Amino acid sequence: MVNIDADKGIIEATDTTACFGFKDDIDVLVTDNENERLVDIRSKSRIGGGDLGKNAARVHGFIDALDGELAN
Repeated sequence: MVNIDADKGIIEATDTTACFGFKDDIDVLVTDNENERLVDIRSKSRIGGGDLGKNAARVHGFIDALDGELAN
């Protein structure tokens, strides 16, 4: 975790890849929009043009974990 601001609905984190130790940035923004809550999740590699699907997998994993928590 790099930064959490509950008042603004912001979570910022960094993940390090296992193979080469590259740093990836993850941002989560939660906003209220009338009767619904919106979650914007982004994962971006700091280095290189390709990530072999790691960022998409990270976002999908976060969504699955969030869905699991909300189902309880």
